Amino acid sequence: MSVRIAFDDDGRNDTAWRVAGAALLGLAAAVGIGIFLARDQMHRHRRDLFSPHPLRRLAALGYLKANPSVDDMPLLRDYLAWEERPLLRKRATAILRGLEDALSGSQEREGAERA
Repeated sequence: MSVRIAFDDDGRNDTAWRVAGAALLGLAAAVGIGIFLARDQMHRHRRDLFSPHPLRRLAALGYLKANPSVDDMPLLRDYLAWEERPLLRKRATAILRGLEDALSGSQEREGAERA
């Protein structure tokens, strides 16, 4: 004799999983769109270092920090002489110091390799 257990499936469990899946999909889409918009903003405004809009200047500084180049050092020095906002000046100073440190470190390595 076997015992059979009746399973009453009213569909609530499937509905809960569908709602949870849709919520996770919506969250992932929102995060993806947010990342895309932030990157797009940075790329669009990377040349706006001297823009009248502080947010565009902040985006341009973020781009310079993410893509450092020795050619940016004179530009950052000019920017520091021009910028009036303390927060943006502090960020530009940190980026310039990072560029200078990277440049001095690479020059020290080249000197050690030649010796």
